This record gives sequence, structure tokens and C-alpha cells, in this order.
Amino acid sequence: MKLLLTGSSGFIGSHLRPLLEAQFDVYHLSSDLRDHEAIAKEVAAFSPEIIVHLAARTEVEKSFYEQVAFSEINYVGSVNLIEAASRLPNLKNFVFASTMEVYGWQPISDEVVKNIIPKEYIAFDEHTQPNPNAPYSVAKYGVEKYLEYMHRSCGFPFSAVRQTNCYGRKDNNFFITEQIISQMLANPNEINLGYAEPYRNFIYIDDLLDVWMEIITHPEKVQGLIFTLGPDNPIKIRDYVNLIANKMQWTGTINWDTKPKRQGEIYWLNSNCNLITKTLGWKPKTSLNDGLDKTIAVLRTKQ
Repeated sequence: MKLLLTGSSGFIGSHLRPLLEAQFDVYHLSSDLRDHEAIAKEVAAFSPEIIVHLAARTEVEKSFYEQVAFSEINYVGSVNLIEAASRLPNLKNFVFASTMEVYGWQPISDEVVKNIIPKEYIAFDEHTQPNPNAPYSVAKYGVEKYLEYMHRSCGFPFSAVRQTNCYGRKDNNFFITEQIISQMLANPNEINLGYAEPYRNFIYIDDLLDVWMEIITHPEKVQGLIFTLGPDNPIKIRDYVNLIANKMQWTGTINWDTKPKRQGEIYWLNSNCNLITKTLGWKPKTSLNDGLDKTIAVLRTKQ
């Protein structure tokens, strides 16, 4: 089966690529997503049956300062690809990498700011109303709505994955988990971080790759569905940093609030995997403790 992959050089794409190439005839899109004519020509020439769309600007914080660039690449670029895909004769599924950031502000966020946490943690799912609160997440949610419109009006086959914060990177320390570990490895005395109070949930790279492969290889079961992935394991960033420090036996000073305040900071993001478990039988296998141990071990070798 022919599969077109975008974003093959990114974090998820570079890990997913060898798994896909073992099962599919994989073509890597090379045109700029903003170039409608080039995208249409390249997609038509390969004529894939599956499209996996990972390409995007993903640095949420930067989207507040590069709003137009994020909108052009993440929304307009995706629409260009969707429209090109809609002309394919044998398209079985268009799988889109969305984000849990689309949930944005929720009533629980105000409670978290006041340090009032429910006795039972709240996990967002596919029925939770999104309220995206960053240029990055607004663009991603826009693509979701465009896909729903295409599915409803034209029968366009799609699935979307609202990804949780993923960790396990070997060569990138921009994102929170790897940033914390890398700073602790480089400096035994102190590290500089942003906000301590938000809650997030985390999924290990192996679990994320596993669920992507399940969705990609079962197009007939996932038509028109948007999935959250979980795991339902919310942890305050302050506690997350302390957990990592204990694992690394790091005893330095943490300097909080050393980054510019982010507009529209979201204080609660957590999700479950109930729908995808019901649909495909998938559940994450790697605990947060085990995943962090693996990530720390890999990053130690890079020092």
C-alpha cells in the first residue's frame, strides 16, 4: 500500500519512518505546504492510499510571537494538503497529528490557579469542548474542523490524533522533559525553568509510535474519529521536576519563572484513552517512572 508521509524529519516522523517503511511503500513529501500547486502536483503524482500528516510548527510558546507563520504552515498548509488529497482516486485515510492543546482553557484551569484540585482528576476526552488558547492550537483545531467538514460534506476519510506531551527525545532539549534532564546533567548547581504550577500528562515515545501504527494500519476502524491518547496521569510541573531530580540524584537550585510569561497559559491539560481503547484495544504500556528512567539513561550518554 502506498503511503505519503509529511514531517518525516521531525521527532515523531523520524521515529515512525522505519516502522512505516517496513509495511508500506512510503513517499516523503518535499514541497512547501504553503505552495498549493506544488503540493497538488506532488500528491497526484504519487497517488497514495494513506496520508500521514505530521508536518507542523510545534513550539507552542513560539507561536505567540510568530502567529502568521504558524497559521500559514499549520492551517493553510494542511488545507492545501487536504484539498490535494480529496482528488485522489483510492484514498483510504488521511491521518492528522492534532494536539491536546486544542482543549485550551477549561473551567478547571481557574481552580488550579487557586490551587483547588478536584479529588478526582479530570481527564479530557473527545466529548470535551475545545477552547484553544494559543495560535498553535487555534490552527490545529481549525484543521480538525476542516477535516470534519470534508468528511461530512464529501465523505473524505480522516482520523485525527490529539497528542499528549511526548517525551523520550534523544537529540532535542527544547521540550520540557528533555530540557529539565539536559539542564540537570549540564549544571549540578542550578537550572532555569518557567512556570511550576501547570499540570500536564505525558506519553512515552514507544507508546506514541505504537498507537500511531495501530491507527494507520486499521483505516477501516477509525474513519471520522478524533482520538485522545492519555495516559490519564496528570502531574504538576513542580512535582515533575522534583521526580526527575530525585531519579538523577540532583540536588541543585531550581530557579522558577525565569522565562517570559506566556499569554494565555493553560494550567490543566490531561486526557484519557478510552475511545481508542474501545476502538482498537490499545493502551499505553510504559509508566511515567519507567519512561523517565529510559530517557535519563539515553540523555546521559549524550553528555
